[in-house]
Amino acid sequence: MQNIYEQHLPRTAANFVALSPVSFVERSAEVFGDLPAVVHGARRYNWAQTRERSARLAGALRALGVGRGSTVSVMLPNTPEMVESHYAVPALNAVLNTLNTRLDASLLAWQMNHCEASVLITDREFAPVVAVALRELRTNFGRELVVIDVCDSEYTGPGERLGMHEYEALLAAHAPLPRLEGPADEWDAIAVSYTSGTTGDPKGVVTHHRGAYLNAVCNATTWTMPQFPRYLWTLPMFHCNGWCFPWTVAMQGGTHVCLRRVEAKAIFDAMREHAVDHYCAAPIVHNLLIAAPEALRAGITQPVRGMVAGAAPPAAMIEGMARIGIHITHVYGLTEVYGPAAVAVQRPSWAGESLSEQTRLNGRQGVRYPLQEGMTVLHPESLAEVPADGQTMGEIMFRGNIVMKGYLKNPAATEKAFAGGWFHTGDLAVMEHDRYVKIKDRSKDVIISGGENISSIEVEDALYRHPAVMACAVVARPDPKWGETPVAYVELKTGATATESEIVAHCKQLLAGYKVPREIRFEEIPKTSTGKIQKFQLRERAKSASAIE
Repeated sequence: MQNIYEQHLPRTAANFVALSPVSFVERSAEVFGDLPAVVHGARRYNWAQTRERSARLAGALRALGVGRGSTVSVMLPNTPEMVESHYAVPALNAVLNTLNTRLDASLLAWQMNHCEASVLITDREFAPVVAVALRELRTNFGRELVVIDVCDSEYTGPGERLGMHEYEALLAAHAPLPRLEGPADEWDAIAVSYTSGTTGDPKGVVTHHRGAYLNAVCNATTWTMPQFPRYLWTLPMFHCNGWCFPWTVAMQGGTHVCLRRVEAKAIFDAMREHAVDHYCAAPIVHNLLIAAPEALRAGITQPVRGMVAGAAPPAAMIEGMARIGIHITHVYGLTEVYGPAAVAVQRPSWAGESLSEQTRLNGRQGVRYPLQEGMTVLHPESLAEVPADGQTMGEIMFRGNIVMKGYLKNPAATEKAFAGGWFHTGDLAVMEHDRYVKIKDRSKDVIISGGENISSIEVEDALYRHPAVMACAVVARPDPKWGETPVAYVELKTGATATESEIVAHCKQLLAGYKVPREIRFEEIPKTSTGKIQKFQLRERAKSASAIE
């Protein structure tokens, strides 16, 4: 029997609307239409123009047969067309698949076939690899895509057109949709993003409109991002849909400052010219800024806030950003939770601590985003919460509305990831007394030497404190006596020098003897396009070298 609050109180169009970040674009066009929305080289679009261009793209895609459940792949750098794709495709209730621009043709073809893409929007800079991918799609999978070429005004290099449609001409040929509507059901998929595929085929992470909406809101509230931010795109938008920031910037009526190339000079020039006040990046990009000549920062007088994500950003990086005057907020997450879903919330009392203590506090993964329902550290099998003692190890787990729908066409992986009603991250951590979470390592990255567990992150943190170290990674090397011992791969800063003995001596001052790397290898470290170090390649190097020796 219905209670009184269920009688004559129906859900209607007047009092219930499915949550979708597309609504942020409509609002900013309506309220802030004359304010700047996108800056890219000589191009400038206000919010009214950005909304119209996105609505024209949506109209064009609809004419090409794109609708609910269709997949549109995009192979684009951080340009206006990438921003517009994030607004237009979800408005059709279609699914956006942002491709990593550094992938090889075979993997691109595999991903576009796996998600059953029907349309590809591609920048002509990537024509050589995309042409091969399209040929493989046709030959190996029997799939033909409608290809739309983007001829970016800021790109003057080589690259042929591959499709029947050119982006600007296509927009000009179609009237804008009357409104960017979004889905009827907020549980509908908004995007599919592929994991790196370090073992076997990559997994397609499917996210939904409700989660993207809520995480976009969380980004602003967590970062205390003001109205009208000027946001620099140092983070690839293909990575977790730019951590949902295409929609966060729209919500705040801000300005997207686009960037095709992530280089220190280009970043500082954009900060100076466009009064940039917010940007996101992986630790490797922040280190790039720290190591850049001081002269590049001249003339930047506005406060700049950076957001850094990663399992554990090096303490030396956080200290370095403080020295150059950029305020850092540390977040943590994964593709499966829309990018960042936890934050090291900086309490007022921290300001009175020493720089080293502030660095320690800020270096933690922290607490859940305000609209994420659960984040804790649990025993991976019993799912019992570990005590908040800073010592007992467990696995970080999430639950709530900012968690993926699951893995595309992979029910076994989805079931495993959600076992026990929690999303299992695979990150090992402790919970400190204030209930802030601190990662100790990925489960596969813990080094067990002579029965002792060694956190590769702890060793890397010590290495980063050497003034000559630009990037480093520590992995296990097979050892006949100890089982495993740590080996360190190190890249030095430009112009810096250091010997293996100097690095080892430095580590001995900071680490227990059994944690000190047995070998230092000065080699280029493999990284993803977002700057994430690919430890699986280094583990293979270490095993191979051990076998040879």
